[in-house]
Amino acid sequence: MSTGASPTVHDETVSIRGVDLYSRIVGDGPDVIVLHGGPGAHHDYLLPQYDRLAAGRRLRYYDQRGGGRSPVGRDVPVRWEEHVADLAALIDHWAMAPATLLGYSWGGLLSLLCAIHHPGRVGRLALVAPASITAAGRAEFERRFEERMRSSEVRERRARLQASGLKERDPEAYRRRTFALSVAPYFADLDRAGDLTPFRVTARTQQEVWHSLGAYDLTEDVARLSLPALVVHGRHDPLPLSSSELTARLLRARLEVLEHSGHAPHVEETPRFAAVLDGFLPQAR
Repeated sequence: MSTGASPTVHDETVSIRGVDLYSRIVGDGPDVIVLHGGPGAHHDYLLPQYDRLAAGRRLRYYDQRGGGRSPVGRDVPVRWEEHVADLAALIDHWAMAPATLLGYSWGGLLSLLCAIHHPGRVGRLALVAPASITAAGRAEFERRFEERMRSSEVRERRARLQASGLKERDPEAYRRRTFALSVAPYFADLDRAGDLTPFRVTARTQQEVWHSLGAYDLTEDVARLSLPALVVHGRHDPLPLSSSELTARLLRARLEVLEHSGHAPHVEETPRFAAVLDGFLPQAR
């Protein structure tokens, strides 16, 4: 991976389709749009690890409508169709077509939806722990997550935290520990959950996106795509490996399995994660 001075960083707000979308732009070189998960989250929890990919390229993060620093009124729709249309409009605004998309979790599914509905705007896909391309796969992911949340280890850690008196002694430390426990099932090593940058999810946005997708099944649509693609999956992700195997097979893409990661390989195997993506994403030479 390229090394050198710290990449340049600047923020901007892009007004499109009646909403203001916050964007953070890092580095110089070929453009890559980075799509966070959720839905309804924001890009912060991809940092600082994703910034390692800014060597020799320009990363364009943005907070999707209805999350983070891109809030919208309750009367503004936040269905999957709006998210896809926003992404297509951003690609046009930044004059990037055909764009390289780097999508994490829900952002991976959003990338695929954009490629399906706007094929001329998407030229390359890098999908990290992508959400399932079927509603059944998503339901299995949720079942496994809840099963891990109910595990004896997580319950014991929660009980120890509640009995520790930390809430009274150091409320901020207690808040951080509580957050780490809320995301622990995503991780192969529960102790690494505290290394994930804290984030919030806007419930209305999350619920409206999944409700609008309904009993979705994108297998036939994904199989019709023809573009360079990479799929990255953590061996211990509550999202079944079979989900990413299916996505990679339909895309005729390379599947890279990170053996010591869960759903956040950028946290648990940062060097390996960065090396795999660095070898696939366009880069100034």
